[in-house]
Amino acid sequence: MAVTNTPTTCDGLFIVILTTLVISSSLFGTSNAQLNATFYSGTCPNASAIVRTTIQQVLQSDSRIGASLIRLHFHDCFVNGCDASILLDNSGSIQSEKNAGPNANSARGFNVVDNIKTALENACPGVVSCSDILALASEASVSLSGGPSWTVLLGRRDSLTANQAGANSSIPSPFESLSNITSKFSAVGLNTNDLVALSGAHTFGRARCGVFSNRLFNFSGSGNPDPTLNTTLLSSLQQICPPNGTGSGITNLDLSTPDAFDNNYFTNLQSNNGLLQSDQELFSTTGSATIAIVTSFASNQSLFFQAFAQSMINMGNISPLTGSSGEIRLDCKKVNGS
Repeated sequence: MAVTNTPTTCDGLFIVILTTLVISSSLFGTSNAQLNATFYSGTCPNASAIVRTTIQQVLQSDSRIGASLIRLHFHDCFVNGCDASILLDNSGSIQSEKNAGPNANSARGFNVVDNIKTALENACPGVVSCSDILALASEASVSLSGGPSWTVLLGRRDSLTANQAGANSSIPSPFESLSNITSKFSAVGLNTNDLVALSGAHTFGRARCGVFSNRLFNFSGSGNPDPTLNTTLLSSLQQICPPNGTGSGITNLDLSTPDAFDNNYFTNLQSNNGLLQSDQELFSTTGSATIAIVTSFASNQSLFFQAFAQSMINMGNISPLTGSSGEIRLDCKKVNGS
């Protein structure tokens, strides 16, 4: 697999436990072989370029958008597979995943998805699915941030419904133990190497106090901060997120190169500078298989980039709707005819 690197950097909000799946047709009932890299070659050959150009334009005024878009793809694929269910608004028959705990008041970038969809509809009406837009936007967001590029497999179709309850239960939390997160991943075929690789997307982006303040003063009811949090970082975070504050403070996920997609996320973990509990656990959980993977990615950025690209492909293969299943939404916010 070819992995390339581009020099442009951006930042963004990417508060999510990142992961991926090793796909099994027996487990998911859908073979990833139905997706392919040339799906739109005859019907919308410029689809990828249109997505990339739109994101490049938005990055000029919204440096967070890259990580926000990749976060939408993760949160979509975790719930009923990569079917763009996260994009649906509330309706008479749909309880939107946008209002689920992991997404409410934090998921963003929906307007950019709409802009991309409008551009694609102008070029190729009724052809490119919203779920494929999320997959293409994720690759563009990472490669435009200096990270790897990969060949995006295409051919997903869009769901006819959403699963708010599934979004509340299936998306791992930054407050969970590594064992709980690993169990959630294993339940859907997740691989530990993919888990660590995709957690590396926290090499860019921002986090609000609410997703890490549990570590700052009274960790797990101990009356003390999280002992695996670097004391210098702790002091800084306590200033940003005081105990009686609003919780709206924001800080960088990666202290060293906050706007670049690189492997510094992993070297940060080695010095207890992981921001989220779920980040630092990858290196600080005694006996965990994740420690050796963190160490290898910290010492070899090319290895991390190759693993990340492959893991993104794996994640994008989670239970896609293909063939005559689902539909190609004309408006990503609602099912056709509604």
